[in-house]
Amino acid sequence: MHKQLETYLTDTKQLVEDALRKAIPADWRIPGRLREAAEYSLHAGGKRLRPVFVLAAAESVSGSAKAAERAMPFAVAVEMVHTYSLIHDDLPAMDNDDFRRGRPTNHKVFGEALAILAGDGLLTHAFYAASRAADLGVPPERTLAVLAELAMYAGLPGMVGGQTEDMQGEQGITTLDQLESIHLHKTADLISFSLRAGGHAAEASDDELAALGLFGRNVGLAFQIQDDILDLTGDEAKLGKPVKSDEKQAKVTYPYLIGLEESRLRVARLTEEAKEAVSGLAAPSRLIAIADYMMSRDH
Repeated sequence: MHKQLETYLTDTKQLVEDALRKAIPADWRIPGRLREAAEYSLHAGGKRLRPVFVLAAAESVSGSAKAAERAMPFAVAVEMVHTYSLIHDDLPAMDNDDFRRGRPTNHKVFGEALAILAGDGLLTHAFYAASRAADLGVPPERTLAVLAELAMYAGLPGMVGGQTEDMQGEQGITTLDQLESIHLHKTADLISFSLRAGGHAAEASDDELAALGLFGRNVGLAFQIQDDILDLTGDEAKLGKPVKSDEKQAKVTYPYLIGLEESRLRVARLTEEAKEAVSGLAAPSRLIAIADYMMSRDH
């Protein structure tokens, strides 16, 4: 990875981590075990790509780091939604996973009931966190637009709908078009939201928001296909979770339907289309570099 991008990702991730630690007010009266369960997963690390995309998108539209500072509440919100989705995805009724990010999954530590409630709490708190952007100077109508988009992209027609389609998918039944729909909604929608939220923080035009959304769609789909590839070919130590879990659960994946080589070609094509979509923004270089990094990642 290019040294400059590596430094940016490391520094931005640290800013996000700092903001996440302050996101649930210390003086709120919350049952101790519930706070512990929520923070166990929220502070478990990870790439933090979604919040990074929020901040990078704001900067790509404005050409200034100031817009990224105003976008931080949106970055915090999307990471909370993502974390809740991981907690719930790992439950026995869903993917039934024992490890996440190299540690026991939430329900393995706190039990199923508290894991569900921790996820519920993070999802709900995400909207409170996002609303704080107005305090940092994001126009109220832009903040409201982000709240509405978060509900849509993360909700019934978006990530939750994609998770439902994923649960219903089965080898030998699910088609390639249906698999694309699963990935677009389960993964790409929240990434598209991240890009658009950063754009709103920078008061992007409708055309700029559309470009950011398209970038997010393509990068998000490429990201999920890459995950399918890594589930077959990756290093368990780097991934922080067991490999070949999709195969064991008879899940439909891109490699299963079209093979590894065609899957890799599709990741490359989607990445190029994503980069082209944002090439006309004021300062697209950061987004373009992150897209290249995501295509070549090994974890």
